Amino acid sequence: METNPYAAPEATVDDVRAWDAQGLEERKASRGKRLGAALLDGAINLVWAVPVFWGAVMAADVGKGIKPAAPTGGVMLLGFALLAAIFVVNCVLLHRSGQTLGKRMLDIAIVRTDGSRMGLLRYIFIRVLPVGLLGAIPYIGWLASLVDPLLIFGNERRCLHDLIADTIVVDV
Repeated sequence: METNPYAAPEATVDDVRAWDAQGLEERKASRGKRLGAALLDGAINLVWAVPVFWGAVMAADVGKGIKPAAPTGGVMLLGFALLAAIFVVNCVLLHRSGQTLGKRMLDIAIVRTDGSRMGLLRYIFIRVLPVGLLGAIPYIGWLASLVDPLLIFGNERRCLHDLIADTIVVDV
Protein backbone atom coordinates (compact mmCIF):
# COMPACT_ATOMS: atom_id res chain seq x y z
CA MET A 1 0.00 0.00 0.00
CA GLU A 2 1.45 3.33 -1.03
CA THR A 3 1.35 6.28 1.29
CA ASN A 4 1.14 9.88 0.28
CA PRO A 5 4.05 11.78 1.84
CA TYR A 6 2.10 15.04 1.48
CA ALA A 7 -1.04 13.83 3.25
CA ALA A 8 -1.98 15.15 6.66
CA PRO A 9 -0.93 12.88 9.50
CA GLU A 10 -3.55 10.48 10.78
CA ALA A 11 -3.94 9.99 14.47
CA THR A 12 -6.67 8.90 16.80
CA VAL A 13 -7.41 11.68 19.25
CA ASP A 14 -9.74 11.10 22.18
CA ASP A 15 -11.91 14.16 22.58
CA VAL A 16 -13.21 14.93 26.05
CA ARG A 17 -16.70 15.39 24.59
CA ALA A 18 -16.60 12.16 22.56
CA TRP A 19 -18.65 10.12 25.01
CA ASP A 20 -19.43 6.53 24.25
CA ALA A 21 -22.73 5.10 25.46
CA GLN A 22 -21.10 2.27 27.42
CA GLY A 23 -18.62 4.59 29.17
CA LEU A 24 -21.33 6.96 30.42
CA GLU A 25 -22.34 4.64 33.23
CA GLU A 26 -18.86 4.80 34.76
CA ARG A 27 -18.67 8.57 34.21
CA LYS A 28 -21.89 9.46 36.05
CA ALA A 29 -21.39 12.36 38.43
CA SER A 30 -21.76 11.56 42.10
CA ARG A 31 -24.77 12.75 44.07
CA GLY A 32 -22.43 14.93 46.12
CA LYS A 33 -21.03 16.69 43.05
CA ARG A 34 -24.53 17.31 41.71
CA LEU A 35 -25.63 18.72 45.06
CA GLY A 36 -22.49 20.85 45.24
CA ALA A 37 -23.13 22.25 41.76
CA ALA A 38 -26.72 23.08 42.68
CA LEU A 39 -25.54 24.84 45.85
CA LEU A 40 -22.90 26.78 43.90
CA ASP A 41 -25.49 27.85 41.34
CA GLY A 42 -27.74 28.97 44.19
CA ALA A 43 -24.91 30.97 45.76
CA ILE A 44 -24.13 32.58 42.41
CA ASN A 45 -27.79 33.60 42.12
CA LEU A 46 -27.47 35.42 45.44
CA VAL A 47 -25.11 37.81 43.63
CA TRP A 48 -28.09 39.32 41.78
CA ALA A 49 -30.86 38.58 44.27
CA VAL A 50 -29.36 40.47 47.21
CA PRO A 51 -29.23 43.88 45.44
CA VAL A 52 -32.74 43.41 44.04
CA PHE A 53 -34.27 42.54 47.41
CA TRP A 54 -32.24 45.19 49.20
CA GLY A 55 -33.48 47.76 46.69
CA ALA A 56 -37.06 46.58 47.18
CA VAL A 57 -36.75 46.97 50.96
CA MET A 58 -35.28 50.44 50.51
CA ALA A 59 -38.14 51.33 48.15
CA ALA A 60 -40.63 50.21 50.78
CA ASP A 61 -38.84 52.39 53.34
CA VAL A 62 -39.12 55.36 50.98
CA GLY A 63 -42.86 54.72 50.84
CA LYS A 64 -42.93 54.99 54.64
CA GLY A 65 -41.04 58.29 54.51
CA ILE A 66 -37.60 56.91 55.48
CA LYS A 67 -34.66 58.34 53.53
CA PRO A 68 -32.66 55.49 51.88
CA ALA A 69 -28.93 55.03 52.41
CA ALA A 70 -28.33 54.46 48.68
CA PRO A 71 -30.24 55.23 45.47
CA THR A 72 -32.97 52.60 45.40
CA GLY A 73 -33.30 52.42 41.62
CA GLY A 74 -29.54 52.11 41.13
CA VAL A 75 -29.23 49.18 43.53
CA MET A 76 -32.11 47.34 41.86
CA LEU A 77 -30.74 48.14 38.41
CA LEU A 78 -27.39 46.65 39.45
CA GLY A 79 -29.16 43.49 40.62
CA PHE A 80 -31.08 43.12 37.37
CA ALA A 81 -27.90 43.73 35.34
CA LEU A 82 -26.18 40.97 37.33
CA LEU A 83 -29.18 38.69 36.73
CA ALA A 84 -28.93 39.28 32.98
CA ALA A 85 -25.17 38.65 32.99
CA ILE A 86 -25.45 35.40 34.95
CA PHE A 87 -28.34 34.26 32.72
CA VAL A 88 -26.37 34.92 29.53
CA VAL A 89 -23.21 33.22 30.83
CA ASN A 90 -25.18 30.15 31.93
CA CYS A 91 -27.01 29.97 28.58
CA VAL A 92 -23.73 30.14 26.64
CA LEU A 93 -22.14 27.48 28.87
CA LEU A 94 -25.19 25.21 28.64
CA HIS A 95 -25.27 25.50 24.87
CA ARG A 96 -21.53 24.92 24.39
CA SER A 97 -20.71 22.33 27.01
CA GLY A 98 -23.86 21.35 28.93
CA GLN A 99 -22.64 23.12 32.07
CA THR A 100 -23.84 25.87 34.37
CA LEU A 101 -21.31 27.90 36.33
CA GLY A 102 -21.64 25.53 39.30
CA LYS A 103 -21.29 22.41 37.13
CA ARG A 104 -18.24 23.92 35.43
CA MET A 105 -16.58 24.58 38.80
CA LEU A 106 -17.07 20.92 39.77
CA ASP A 107 -16.15 19.48 36.35
CA ILE A 108 -19.50 17.87 35.57
CA ALA A 109 -21.70 18.29 32.49
CA ILE A 110 -25.11 17.36 31.15
CA VAL A 111 -25.20 15.10 28.08
CA ARG A 112 -27.84 13.00 26.34
CA THR A 113 -27.97 9.34 27.33
CA ASP A 114 -26.49 8.40 23.95
CA GLY A 115 -23.50 10.62 24.72
CA SER A 116 -24.39 13.45 22.36
CA ARG A 117 -24.45 17.13 23.30
CA MET A 118 -27.54 18.54 24.96
CA GLY A 119 -28.54 21.81 23.34
CA LEU A 120 -29.86 24.91 25.08
CA LEU A 121 -33.41 24.54 23.71
CA ARG A 122 -33.59 20.97 25.00
CA TYR A 123 -32.40 22.19 28.39
CA ILE A 124 -35.02 24.92 28.61
CA PHE A 125 -38.07 23.31 27.00
CA ILE A 126 -37.62 19.64 27.88
CA ARG A 127 -35.47 19.60 31.02
CA VAL A 128 -36.64 22.69 32.96
CA LEU A 129 -40.09 23.70 31.69
CA PRO A 130 -42.04 20.43 32.21
CA VAL A 131 -40.96 20.06 35.85
CA GLY A 132 -41.64 23.75 36.43
CA LEU A 133 -45.14 23.40 34.98
CA LEU A 134 -45.78 20.27 37.05
CA GLY A 135 -44.65 22.15 40.15
CA ALA A 136 -47.12 24.96 39.38
CA ILE A 137 -50.18 22.68 39.54
CA PRO A 138 -52.23 23.64 42.61
CA TYR A 139 -52.39 21.12 45.47
CA ILE A 140 -50.23 18.46 43.79
CA GLY A 141 -47.39 20.51 42.29
CA TRP A 142 -45.41 20.27 45.52
CA LEU A 143 -45.28 16.50 45.02
CA ALA A 144 -43.57 16.85 41.62
CA SER A 145 -41.17 19.40 43.10
CA LEU A 146 -40.35 16.92 45.87
CA VAL A 147 -40.03 13.84 43.67
CA ASP A 148 -37.77 15.57 41.12
CA PRO A 149 -34.63 15.84 43.29
CA LEU A 150 -35.38 12.71 45.36
CA LEU A 151 -35.05 10.46 42.30
CA ILE A 152 -31.28 11.12 42.47
CA PHE A 153 -31.19 8.46 45.20
CA GLY A 154 -32.39 5.77 42.76
CA ASN A 155 -30.05 3.29 41.08
CA GLU A 156 -29.75 5.43 37.94
CA ARG A 157 -28.84 8.64 39.87
CA ARG A 158 -31.09 10.64 37.55
CA CYS A 159 -33.63 13.25 38.64
CA LEU A 160 -37.12 13.52 37.14
CA HIS A 161 -35.93 16.30 34.80
CA ASP A 162 -33.13 13.98 33.58
CA LEU A 163 -35.62 11.19 32.87
CA ILE A 164 -37.97 13.53 30.98
CA ALA A 165 -35.17 15.08 28.88
CA ASP A 166 -33.25 11.83 28.35
CA THR A 167 -30.11 13.35 29.89
CA ILE A 168 -27.43 12.28 32.31
CA VAL A 169 -24.89 14.26 34.35
CA VAL A 170 -21.34 13.00 33.94
CA ASP A 171 -17.83 13.84 35.13
CA VAL A 172 -15.87 15.72 32.48
